[in-house]
Amino acid sequence: MTNNIKALLSQMTLEEKADLCSGKDFWNLKGIERLGIPSIMVTDGPHGLRKQNLGADHLGLFDSVPATCFPSAAGMASSWDRKLIQKVGVALGEECQAEDVAVLLGPGANIKRSPLCGRNFEYFSEDPYLSSEMAANHIKGVQSQGVGTSLKHFAANNQEHRRMSTDAIVDDRTFREIYLASFEGAVKQSQPWTVMCSYNKVNGEFASENNYLLNEILKEEWGFEGFVVSDWGAVNERDVALANGLELEMPASKGIGENKVIEAVQNGTLSEEKLDAAVERILRIIFKAVEEKKENATYDKEAHHQLARETARESMVLLKNKDSILPLKKEGNIAVIGEFAKAPRYQGGGSSHIKPTKLENIVEEIEKTAGESVNVTYAQGYYRDKDAIDEDLIEEAKVVASHADTVILFAGLPDRYESEGYDREHLHIPENQKRLIEAIADVNPNIVVVLSNGSPIEMPWLDKVKGLLEGYLGGQALGGAIADILFGDANPSGKLAETFPKQLSDNPSYLFFPGDGDRVEYREGIFVGYRYYDTKNVEPLFPFGYGLSYTTFEYSNLTVSSNEIKDTDSLTVTVNVKNTGAVAGKEVVQLYVRDVESSVSRPNKEIKGFEKVELQPGEEKTTSFILDKRSFAYYNTELKDWHVESGEFEILVGKSSKEIVLTEKVLVESTVELPFTVNRNTTVGDLLVNPKVAPLAKELLVKAQEGSPFAAAGEEQGDFSEMMEAMMKYMPLRALSNFSDGNFTEEKLQDMIQQLNDIQKKQVTN
Repeated sequence: MTNNIKALLSQMTLEEKADLCSGKDFWNLKGIERLGIPSIMVTDGPHGLRKQNLGADHLGLFDSVPATCFPSAAGMASSWDRKLIQKVGVALGEECQAEDVAVLLGPGANIKRSPLCGRNFEYFSEDPYLSSEMAANHIKGVQSQGVGTSLKHFAANNQEHRRMSTDAIVDDRTFREIYLASFEGAVKQSQPWTVMCSYNKVNGEFASENNYLLNEILKEEWGFEGFVVSDWGAVNERDVALANGLELEMPASKGIGENKVIEAVQNGTLSEEKLDAAVERILRIIFKAVEEKKENATYDKEAHHQLARETARESMVLLKNKDSILPLKKEGNIAVIGEFAKAPRYQGGGSSHIKPTKLENIVEEIEKTAGESVNVTYAQGYYRDKDAIDEDLIEEAKVVASHADTVILFAGLPDRYESEGYDREHLHIPENQKRLIEAIADVNPNIVVVLSNGSPIEMPWLDKVKGLLEGYLGGQALGGAIADILFGDANPSGKLAETFPKQLSDNPSYLFFPGDGDRVEYREGIFVGYRYYDTKNVEPLFPFGYGLSYTTFEYSNLTVSSNEIKDTDSLTVTVNVKNTGAVAGKEVVQLYVRDVESSVSRPNKEIKGFEKVELQPGEEKTTSFILDKRSFAYYNTELKDWHVESGEFEILVGKSSKEIVLTEKVLVESTVELPFTVNRNTTVGDLLVNPKVAPLAKELLVKAQEGSPFAAAGEEQGDFSEMMEAMMKYMPLRALSNFSDGNFTEEKLQDMIQQLNDIQKKQVTN
C-alpha cells in the first residue's frame, strides 16, 4: 500500500493535495476520481451510530438511520468490564459496515474534571487509567470489524462553556498524569485510525495548531500512525494547523481552508513535504477502509438489542439497599411513579443523539418481569419538561403510593439539564422531582429511586428512601435492564467510575470552573476526583469505585511476587476473592498504589489495576495484576519523563477507593538518579536527604556553623533545639554566612559548593 500511495502522491497536483486535507461536505472526505481515490464517510456515535438520512438537515441532528442505542460512556465505564466494552465496539463496527460508514467518531476519553461539564455523560471517568482502559477496548472492538474510530477530544476539553475559544492552562505534570494519560493508553494499546483534536486552546495555543500536542507527543512519543481530524469547526488557521500536525479539516470549508494551504505552500511558509506527509496519512486510512469494507454487510438487530440490555444491566450501580429492600418480591402491590418511567431519559443530547431501533417501555418491562402475581399501578408525579411543581400530580401519586407495598420512583436529569454545548449550573434534580420524593416518603417508607442522569447529583432526600439504583443513561434497552435488577433476575455489579460529592462546593475544581473569560486554570492540579477526596479526607456522598451487590464477597491471601524490585522490573500481585453469599454475582477487584513517602506532592492513592470477576455462591477465584514502572511513577518535569523515587510503596486492594480491605508493602529502587546541582540557594535540608552528597555535606556544614547559634543548638535540649533544626532545614546555603560571625566567607561558600558538585560528578562517572 505504501508504494501505491507514494505513486499516487507523485501524480497529484498541489490543488488536489490541499483538497484531500478538507472535507467534501459535513460527513464525507473528498476523493479524486481520476486517480481512483474514493470518498469515505465518517459519522457521530460513541454509543451508537448516528448516520444522517439522505435529504435530512446538514447536521444530522434530527433525522438519522435507526441504530442500536447503547448506554452512554458514563454508564459503560461503571461496568468496569473490558470484554463487555469490546463486545459493544464489535456491534458498533458491524452497524457501521452495514451503513457504509468508514470511521465512527468516538470514543470520548476526556477527564471528568467537574461534575458540571455538560458532556460528562459521553466521557468515561475522572480517572485516567480507567478511562484509557475503557477507550482502548472500545476502539479494539470497533476496529476489529474493519471500521475506524476517532479518539476525542484531544486534549483538555473538560467543559462546554466557551469550548471553542477557552484557553486551558494546565501545568505539565498535571497534563501528563491526568489529562494526557487518559488518551495515552488508548493510543498505545489500540492505535485508533484517527484522533480528533479539541476546540479549545491548550496553554496558549489552539489544540488544532499545537505542535507539542499533535506532533511531539501524539505522533513522535506515542507512535500514533493515523491522522488527526479537527472537531467540527475547530480549525483556527488552516495552514498553521496543517504545519503543526492537523491533517484533516472537517467539515468542508468550501475552498477557504484549501486555498490557505495552497497559498502557504506557494509563498514558502508551508513546505510541500509537510503537505505530502499529511496526505499520505489520510490516504492510508482511506485505502484501509476500502480494503476492509464488507460487501452486503448486515447485523442482527435483536441480538444487538439484547447486548444493549446486558450492557445496561452491567452498567447500573446499586447505591443504597437499606433493609434489603431489593431485590423486590414478585408479589403484592407495586407503585411506579415518575414520568421518566413512561418517557425515559435514555441518552444524552447533542451530537451523540441516536435514533434507536426500538425503545423499551419501562412500565411494561416491570409488569412483564414482575409476573401476574404483582399488581402494578402508575402515577406521573411531575412533568419532565418543566421544573414547576404540580400539586395535583403529587396528590395523585401519593394516593397511588399509599396503596402500594413498595414504590419505584423514577427521577433524574431532563435533557435540558445536561447536553453538549453548555454546562450545568448546579447538581440539583428538578424541584418538582425533589418535592415528589419528599411527598411520597410521607405516605410510604418503602421507596426505591431509579435515577436517569449522565453525571452526579446532590441528594438531600437520600435518607428518605431505602433503595437507590443509579441507572445513568441506559440506552434503548434500559427498561428491561432496570426490571432485571429490581426483581433479582440480574445481580447489580456496576461500580461508580466517578465520585459523587455531597455538595458541589466539595469538588476540587469548584473555585476554578469554568474559569474567567476565555481562560480556565486547572489550579487543583493532579488532585482530580477521588485523588482529592481521599487525600484531603473529604467525605463524598458515594466514593469512586463504590457499588453494592445482592451477594457478599470476601478477599484474602494478597501476595506480591517480590517485596523488593527495581523500577525496571514488573511486579505480579495476586488476591483471592470468594462469593460468600447465596446468589451468583460479579465483583470489581480494585488495586491502588500509594507512595508512602515522597519528595513531591502525590495523591493518597491511585488506581493501577482492576478486574471484574464472576463468582457462583461459595466459589473462589484468584485474580492477578501486573504492575510496571508507570504504576509507581510520577511525571518529573525536570527529566521530562516518568520517574520512580526509591522507597516504600503500599499495594492496596479493595472494593472502592474508600474501602480498602488488604494491604502489602514493596520496596522499589529507582534506576534513574535525578539531576542535582548544588548552588548558593540550595537548602541545607535538600543536601542532607540526598544520599550522594549527604556525608560530605554534614562534614562541611559542621565547619560552616562553627561559632553560630546553630552549632549551639546541637548542645541544647527541648524546644529551642527543635526550632533551630527546623530553621536550618529550609535555609539556603548563602544564609549561613549571616550567622557565622564572619567565619563563613563567600569564598568558603563557593569552595563548599564546588566540593559538593565535584563529588556528584565523580559518582556519576564511576
